[in-house]
Amino acid sequence: MTVTSPACRRLVALLLAALTALAWPVTAAPRVPTRDDEVLETLPLRGRDAAARELAALRAEAAASGPQAGDPAAAARLAQRYFDLALAQGDPRYVGYAEAVVARFADPLGAPLRLVRAQLRQYRHQFDAALADLAAALALDPDLAAAHAWRGAIFLVQARYDEAGIECAALQRLRREVLAGGCLGLLQAYGGALAQAEATLQQALRASVDADQRLWLLTRLGEVAHWRGQPARAEHHYREALALDRGDVYLLAAWSDFLLDSGRPGEVVALLARWEAADSLLLRLAEAEAALRRPEAARHRQTLADRYASARLRGDATHQAEQARFELRLRGDAAQALRLAADNYRVQREPRDARILVEAALAAGDPAAAQPVRDWLQRSGFEDVRLRRLALAQAPAPGSTSASASARR
Repeated sequence: MTVTSPACRRLVALLLAALTALAWPVTAAPRVPTRDDEVLETLPLRGRDAAARELAALRAEAAASGPQAGDPAAAARLAQRYFDLALAQGDPRYVGYAEAVVARFADPLGAPLRLVRAQLRQYRHQFDAALADLAAALALDPDLAAAHAWRGAIFLVQARYDEAGIECAALQRLRREVLAGGCLGLLQAYGGALAQAEATLQQALRASVDADQRLWLLTRLGEVAHWRGQPARAEHHYREALALDRGDVYLLAAWSDFLLDSGRPGEVVALLARWEAADSLLLRLAEAEAALRRPEAARHRQTLADRYASARLRGDATHQAEQARFELRLRGDAAQALRLAADNYRVQREPRDARILVEAALAAGDPAAAQPVRDWLQRSGFEDVRLRRLALAQAPAPGSTSASASARR
């Protein structure tokens, strides 16, 4: 299948953001309205916005296709757009809207709806179910580039690098230069070849003419430079991405992390003042406010605590890495942070997941609990200067036993 439509080009750009497996925002406990005309909340889209107009057109197209489930292709386009907005804005309500659209159709689904359902399932960290949907979609359409890219994304999150490499090769076979470059660049980065990864991502950037693709590639180039200990180069890439003015949650989070690591919390406060609705950004805003001893930090800390508590009541465990960071950096509860970080690392094993596990283990006085990260660093050769210093400087003596591991046994 050839992906040429504007909606599919956005998908190609935005699906790459799944490689980060960010813990997206969670919503507070639901409130039941007392009147039919009660306004619960005003959504960020407005009638004059291009995105709002596009959504209205897609909803009309889906509604016009029939009174029942309707046309699967029209439904897939609408659900995909909702999911794109969830990724870009960090608003999980759009995931719910997309899930409702897909739920109208009974199995067996066609390839487009299976592809969307896979994305929704990986968002919920239902990785096995997502991979099953992607395998089924590829059985129906072996040249579905987006399905290969999503499989590569999930395999990278799980540190299954050989399998991710197969998906990167499939994208190269399909001559999807930008997608293949993004996939291969991250594979090289996680595999200990940061200089090679930078060259691959730069090549993909030169081939890209789409703003969303360029934003993603520039953001990842910023991260690679940050991992290599090249702050000036990292800042250059991040500022290029910011200049695209796309309002992307992942970019804002990555740039904020760079600023926090660089001791520049004041810039984070200015950057994120209007982004309290996105939990991942509110976390970074609260960290910056706490570093500056601003009074707003207490209110934002409580807001995050309430949101995480609400998530626990719903059985939502997709935000564990972010909550571990919250417990460690804003509450000072190293033991709780370590439990959350260790649970998270069993599911997803990207650099940020590794870092919070190491930080929590050291703060809890249990460096042996970070042994899975040290094992990964040894196997992969991943080169993040900061992470290696944290993980390897305080490795436990041979034969020592992690207190947390002993307690779990």
